Amino acid sequence: MLDADILSHLEAQVQYHFSAIIGHDAAGYWARCPELQGCYTQGRTYEEALANLREAVGLHVEDRLALGEDIPQVEAISLITVEVAR
Repeated sequence: MLDADILSHLEAQVQYHFSAIIGHDAAGYWARCPELQGCYTQGRTYEEALANLREAVGLHVEDRLALGEDIPQVEAISLITVEVAR
């Protein structure tokens, strides 16, 4: 059986890849990670929103691991623009 410190170190070495959606509106920038329900943030600039999202995703993954939950992994994401005429 692995020592808790060794196991913690090994878990820290795992890299996860998630999609990010960043948008801009009158209030500034917003960002979200579709794979992680409820994982979203905002920022005054694109860079700030992205940095905030990285932090939010990291905390989300950390919490899921602490609770023994699986980390969702998606093989492919399609991002398209949908045009609607009214």
